[in-house]
Amino acid sequence: MSNPVITHQPGAGSYGTNVQTGEWSTGLCACCSDILICALGCFCPIALGCYTANKYGENPCLACIPGGMTAMRTHMRLTYGIQGTVCNDALMTFFCGFCEMCRMAREIRKRNGET
Repeated sequence: MSNPVITHQPGAGSYGTNVQTGEWSTGLCACCSDILICALGCFCPIALGCYTANKYGENPCLACIPGGMTAMRTHMRLTYGIQGTVCNDALMTFFCGFCEMCRMAREIRKRNGET
């Protein structure tokens, strides 16, 4: 019996099935690209956070837990192959929370083909 020859080594950190390297599909302040998400984020941000978590496959209550949106942004960034750091994720969700929540919702809608 002969031993099989390994021709490919396992890669590091492939997250999800829809991995694309690069940037977010919309900018932080690109609210005009999806008016529904923008309106929901302005008038009822908690509902948008719950909607975003649910569409991403997480528990909708994640948006109400301190640090939940940061964790979801980090996971989303890794899943979609978007460059960044955990520190940047925390800063963006803390200082630009509503705009970042809108961007995450737009990203999910674009990746799911809903726009």
